[in-house]
Order: sequence, then C-alpha cells, then structure tokens
Amino acid sequence: MTNAEKKQFDPWPATTVTAVADVLADTSEGLTGREIGLLLAQIGIRDVEGSSNKRERLAQALLHHQRRAGNANGVIRFITDAMAPVRYAQQPHVFSRRRDDLNEVLVHRGLRVNEQGKLARGVVASTLTEAAQHANSLRAELRRRGTHPQVLAYCTQEILAKNAFHASLEATKSVFDRLRQLTGEQLDGAKLVDTVVMPGATGVPRVAINTFTTKTEEDEQKGFAALIKALGSMYRNPTAHDPRLHRPVSDEELLELLTTLSMVHRRLDSARV
Repeated sequence: MTNAEKKQFDPWPATTVTAVADVLADTSEGLTGREIGLLLAQIGIRDVEGSSNKRERLAQALLHHQRRAGNANGVIRFITDAMAPVRYAQQPHVFSRRRDDLNEVLVHRGLRVNEQGKLARGVVASTLTEAAQHANSLRAELRRRGTHPQVLAYCTQEILAKNAFHASLEATKSVFDRLRQLTGEQLDGAKLVDTVVMPGATGVPRVAINTFTTKTEEDEQKGFAALIKALGSMYRNPTAHDPRLHRPVSDEELLELLTTLSMVHRRLDSARV
C-alpha cells in the first residue's frame, strides 16, 4: 500500500482509529505532544484543541479529518509518517514496540506495518488470540496471558530486540532479585533460596507461600523452593556462562518460561515475609 495517498480508502471504524491513536499517543511510550502537532500539520490535518490528553487529541483529529474527507487516507498517512524508520535511527526498540502494538490493532483490518514503516496487506484476525498470533508479537501474547509485571520489567528490552536467549536470562534473574528485595538478603542462587524459602534452622520459612502447618503445605513450600532453584539452574546459570550459539531458546520456550516465572511471582505476591 505504498501509494495510499493516490487511492481512496474506505473510512475505518472509529474504534480502530481510536486504538491507533492509543498506541501512537500512549502517555508514556508514544509520540510527544509536539511531535503529534508537527505530524498533523505536515499532513494537513487540523489539530484539535481542548482535549484532555494526547490520545484523545490525536483520535479526534484523525476522526474529524476522516469524516470530512470521506476516506481513511489521512489516518494511513499519519501512521506511515509516524513510523518512518529514519525517526527511530537511535531508538530501534521504540520502532519495534510501536510496530508490534499497531499490528495488534491493524490485524483486525487485514493490515500490518512492515519493516519499512509502510502499511501492507496481511491476514485478518477476528479474535484477540488470533490478533496476538498474527501480529507476531511476543509481548502481545504475554499480555494476553496476563504475565506478571515483575517478569516484563526485567526482560522487555530483550523481547523488543527479539533476543529470546538474553530475555530468558534476565527474566529468571527477576525471581532471585525479588527474594532479595523481600528479605534484605544479599545472597544469590541456591544459597539464597535455601536461606529464605526453605524452613531452615527455625523450621519456618522466611518467605512462606502458605501457613506451613500441614505436611501438604510443607511439601508445597519445598517444591516451590525446588522449582525456583531448577529455573535458575536451567535458564540463569547456563545462559550466563555459555555462548548464545550453543544455548538456543525458541520463542515458544521463552513464552513457557515467562509464564512459569509469572506464576512464581504471583505466589510471592501473597507470600508471608
């Protein structure tokens, strides 16, 4: 769709235009107010004053222009100008993130933003699950699964860089770091887990995921400690020492790992310390 400006494209639903504005004018990750104003002026779209936030401002401007023009050409032009790769020469991860987020929206119209920042034809998704799959975004799938924010905080940059190897390493570190934050201990690895999650000399874990009053709960607590140590042995220790060439991590394996780590963090959310 490289000649979008020469062809009349049917107006998009307001929900789609609004979702595009939500991505491009996101409060923390989107275009600045100044950037939005410059792009609108460059394209010839009248800006809207009095909006409560950037997203509303951009959505209203694009929708008003679409209604007046009777087509979606202005919306398409704004997307392609905003996604011009030259804008992201110093921040390629920002381009990757915005492209992924836009593609989650555009897949419902059978469109996608390609690596050149242009709109291209793609598959059409009718459900959120299909949208996450077709947008080819790990972050989209992780959001769909409700991945714990503590996991994402440690590996989002690696995910944006399409680096599953290092994402698995950084994500696994999040659990050990969380245990240190909860207890103030400065130990690491198995020693840390044995000290704060296992019963120890006192017979009561410092970080307990249950009341630790029955044999079943004791087994659950010990199993939790073993799981954390196993995750460290499988994904943190080898990836920290072995070259990436010899430790391939597929996207599917990364998703499964991050889902497991998310479960660990949720148990820690309600742990007694």
